[in-house]
Amino acid sequence: MKSSPRPAESATPLAPGPGPGEKGLRSGALGLFSSVAIGISSTAPAYSLAATLGVIVAGVGLQAPIITMLAFVPMLLIAYAYRELNSVDADCGTTFTWATRAFGPRAGWMGGWGLIVADVIAMANLAEIAGIYGFRLVGLESLATSRVWTTVAGVVWIALMTAVCYVGIEVSAAVQRWLLCLEVAVLLLLAVTALVKVYTGGPPTAAHVSASWFNPLNVPSPQALTTGVLAAVFIYWGWDTALTVNEETADSRHTPGRAAVLSTVLLLVIYGLVATSAQAFAGVGTTGIGLANPDNSGDVLSGLGGAVFGTAGLGHALTKLLILMVLTSAVASTQTTILPTARTVFSMAAHKTVPSGFARLHRRFLTPTWSTVGMGLVSIAFLVLLTSVSHNVLADSIGSVGLAIAFYYGLTGFACVWYYRRVLTRSRRDLLFKGVLPGIGGLIMLFLFCYAAFHVYAAPGYGATSVRLPLLGQVGGVTVLGLGALLIGAALMPVVTREHTAALRLQRSLLPHRLPALSAVESASRYLPADTRSGVGGDWYDVIPLSGSRVGLVVGEVLGHGLRAAAAMGRLRVGVRVLARMDLDPDELLARLDDVVREEGGPGSPRGGVTCLYAVYDPVDGRCSLARAGHAPPVVADPAGGVRYAELPAGRPLGLGGAPFQHAELDLPAGSLIALYTDGLVEAVDGRRGLAETLAGLRRPLESLCDEALATLLPGPVDDDAVLLLVRTRRLDAGQVSDWELTPDPAAVARARRLATDRLDEWGLAELAFTTELIVSELVTNAIRYAPGPVRVRLIRDRSLICEVSDTGHTSPHLRQAARDDEGGRGLYIIAQITERWGTRYTEDGKTIWTEQALPDED
Repeated sequence: MKSSPRPAESATPLAPGPGPGEKGLRSGALGLFSSVAIGISSTAPAYSLAATLGVIVAGVGLQAPIITMLAFVPMLLIAYAYRELNSVDADCGTTFTWATRAFGPRAGWMGGWGLIVADVIAMANLAEIAGIYGFRLVGLESLATSRVWTTVAGVVWIALMTAVCYVGIEVSAAVQRWLLCLEVAVLLLLAVTALVKVYTGGPPTAAHVSASWFNPLNVPSPQALTTGVLAAVFIYWGWDTALTVNEETADSRHTPGRAAVLSTVLLLVIYGLVATSAQAFAGVGTTGIGLANPDNSGDVLSGLGGAVFGTAGLGHALTKLLILMVLTSAVASTQTTILPTARTVFSMAAHKTVPSGFARLHRRFLTPTWSTVGMGLVSIAFLVLLTSVSHNVLADSIGSVGLAIAFYYGLTGFACVWYYRRVLTRSRRDLLFKGVLPGIGGLIMLFLFCYAAFHVYAAPGYGATSVRLPLLGQVGGVTVLGLGALLIGAALMPVVTREHTAALRLQRSLLPHRLPALSAVESASRYLPADTRSGVGGDWYDVIPLSGSRVGLVVGEVLGHGLRAAAAMGRLRVGVRVLARMDLDPDELLARLDDVVREEGGPGSPRGGVTCLYAVYDPVDGRCSLARAGHAPPVVADPAGGVRYAELPAGRPLGLGGAPFQHAELDLPAGSLIALYTDGLVEAVDGRRGLAETLAGLRRPLESLCDEALATLLPGPVDDDAVLLLVRTRRLDAGQVSDWELTPDPAAVARARRLATDRLDEWGLAELAFTTELIVSELVTNAIRYAPGPVRVRLIRDRSLICEVSDTGHTSPHLRQAARDDEGGRGLYIIAQITERWGTRYTEDGKTIWTEQALPDED
């Protein structure tokens, strides 16, 4: 009986792929308005003002409006970084993905961890606030002050908002649009009503708006200014949610970035207007409705609403509506806080940073399942745990959110600069929006992080708790909790990045550490691993010295990523080197390699997923023989400046079986340039044309050409491994090669010895005359004895002395150690002892026995 799949598995398939737009999320579900609504709602404008405005006023007094506006600047700068990064990599992992590409998997993990820490803590706080305001709205003040009931209400709110996020992004966006419109309308009504009353006979605390309120130089002290900005900057936090739903947004590369910048600008308008009107109406006094009244510092809007709207009739209803707006603001932000957390974890799972179960999608809703539910459960557990341990600890953990926010925002700003470092000089716009503005934003976030962690939050009197640490003494609990949460991520980092680190180390250890210096060619290479955690793959290249001063050039790719791909690449590279030493023609070498791939089988086998290009260049006649197995053709640039892609049979990938491979011959003048590469180098639009245009400047140094090719074709981090091998051909001078054809007559042996000795005298190599005579005598004698037809002798003076004897026979001599009573069989044994290397290669007309001797040291 055929078994059916389990319901859970059929309903929640894994994300199809890790790349942007490949994860299976519902694409095109959101437009610009929905993205802006999600970005603004995530900041919880009503609640942020209610909880923060009093704190700002207490620190800077009448300059609260300008401080609120100054806090907008670093957020706008970071928003530009998000926009530029999203334009080339619209991945819902945002900071995790971008930091991974810019700085590697360790930085990416920490960026994702920082976002998760901030969102989980904020979600617990917002849910509790929603519970408190829910009870106040219905007049249950006793329950609003009960830790147990507010915790229960918070759990219920997290569960409800998790369910809304689970059933689809369209439902989430629709909820946010309605809640945000109502919230902004009530805030604007509050601001306008307050200003109207100020100018038409308001309360005794009222004061007309003054230009001095917007002069930051009037802040009492630099410390007050910094502390005020530190408190105000985080009321803008949350707009980046618009970026985390980028893969579900129409025009995913541009709309989310526009939404991020637009969200911060709209928040500036809302916060600036409400802060100014509230201060004009209530003043900055420490009693009554004054914004600096410590009794109202945690919620300035509730008391302000009654004073502005009144407490009877319509005014009472509007006051209740304002309280409702603070409630819905916290609820909306709870929901939109689940979105970035779930999608960041979803992206991390798709990239194999966390268990793959978190990469599951709901088949109908096309939303992350386990990552959404999991983050909801983690937030509930965090809320219940800290509330049961100590409400003071929960309060300080909420205060520590600022450290996580500054950390991952600053990391994103620096990632943008490093990501685009190669193109910053391309235009003024690139320099400004990809370099200067994100870099300044990152520096500001770094300053705020350090200032908060080691000065403001570290003070023992700051917050509700403090901890005595060895060597440091009493330290504020906010700093301990904030830095401790980030350090937990740092402790987990080696575990989650272990496979990537091992694969990259294995990959680099198996590639050539340096290319050999050869007379036949000048060479340079670049290997660029993919920047995602799963990106390290099986690309390889090699330059192999062959007999007769020839050189073998190889580039190949094992499809897949991780340790298995890297290990398979290592096996194949060794296999190619072994087969190349047998002096096989390129098509025959690929046929043998094809057998190796097909015979491997088993888990981790690269069967059917290997492409390769192999070429042999001979500097004596300038001929290059090439064959490829499903690989991209090489680019050839001739000395006259012409650039073309070599035409040669495509062949099939290795391991599939089928038609035999075919080779092609190219005649390359000295100074020709050959570029061998993997597809990761030319994945960009017009990548092949860009490579050809780069190689048009073939007279430049190869190292410079390699750098320019990478900067042109891969200006930022890459999704796939990329290899580039550049080779400039050389020809041996006619005076370095001597070639003679001998008749198959025993008398020709003496002539061969004499010709070789005379040529060695001309080359100044008389020291090698005796051994060379012995080699020539033995090999020519064997050729005359065992093969019909003429015999050819060739001497090549290169980095060693090469002696080749060719005949028409196809049988290879075998080295053996003769017994004492044997009359023959010692010739090859003697040759092997007096030469560095020797071997046999076959040609269409027969075979060639070759030897190499080291040249004597020059005095």
